[in-house]
Formats: sequence, structure tokens, C-alpha cells
Amino acid sequence: MKTLVNVIAVLAFMVLPGLAAASTWKIDAAHSDVGFKVRHLMVSNVKGSFTRYTGIVDLNDTDITKSKVDVTIEANSINTNEPKRDEHLRGADFFDASKYPSITFVSRKWSAAADGALKVAGKLTMHGVTRDVVLNVEPFSKEVKDPWGNTRRGTSAGTVINRRDFGLSWSKSLETGGVMVGDEVAIQLEIEMIRVQPK
Repeated sequence: MKTLVNVIAVLAFMVLPGLAAASTWKIDAAHSDVGFKVRHLMVSNVKGSFTRYTGIVDLNDTDITKSKVDVTIEANSINTNEPKRDEHLRGADFFDASKYPSITFVSRKWSAAADGALKVAGKLTMHGVTRDVVLNVEPFSKEVKDPWGNTRRGTSAGTVINRRDFGLSWSKSLETGGVMVGDEVAIQLEIEMIRVQPK
């Protein structure tokens, strides 16, 4: 009987640290930013963001390859600080938000990169088209407690996509050469997360 108890204690010691290292986090949209920038008239970059989104990150600090992230963005929440342009972006020439209301990203593979950074590969679905995308993710911050007792962590991430890969092909040619809207879109994410307490 004593031997059985000892075996159980050893197994618990081996398993529990792994369980403790796995945690679930909710993206705090009030302290995060889903931003992008795209070339305009070949002379400058226009920046914008999406203001409504939700996301869950299942983080495993012991084996980062077992981590997951699932994010949903409301296409209709696009904001470039110009109402007429935003209305055009929501319409059929671009996101066609009434037909394709959601933009989603679901991770498929996490891998370690240099200096604690990460490569998070996944499926990005936008405008009804799904493509493989790799996010370059900075090391996650240490956990901190906010004044209300929540545990928080954060990170920054980015990638570059070609909007034409997702059927967002509208543009106009310029008399001087080039186009009104560039094809490459730089995505920049500033993410703050709140730990979800296990029930």
C-alpha cells in the first residue's frame, strides 16, 4: 500500500507542473489593437484598425508547440478615421462586410524563434478566402496582477499579407504610374490578455 501511495505521489509531481504551465487567456480588446497599414497613392501609408474582436489563447509555457490561438474580428468594425473611406472598405469593393461579416485566425503550429520570439502559423480567413499566414510574435511578457485582481500578459505580433490573395483587388491606376492602393498590407497586433480562471 505504501509503495502504491509513493507511485501516485511521483506521478502527481510529474503531471501537475505541466498542467500548471497550461493556461487560458482572453484578449482584452479595451487594451489591445488590431492594426494595419497599406500604401496610398505610392507616396504614403494609411493606417487603420478593427475595433471589435474576440480571441482566446491557450498558452503552454512548458511546450509552446502545444499552444493555440483563435481570434474572430468583425469586418464591419474597420476604422481608418475617415468615414467615407471606411464605408467604401466595408462595401463590395473591399471587405463586403454584409456578406462576409467575420475575419478569423486559427493557429495550426507554434514554434520557437530566436531570443524567445515565436512563429505562429495558422489559417487566416477573410472575404470568404482562407490562406496560410505566419505571425512573428514577440516574447510574451511576464504575468502581472492588475488592481482588480486579474492576471495579465501581453505581446506584439505582425506579418505582411497580399490583399489580392483574399480577393480584395480593387484599386485604380494613376496617370503618373502605379496604383491608388498598394497590394501589400502590414498587420501589427498589440495584444493584452486576461487569464481565465479555471472553474
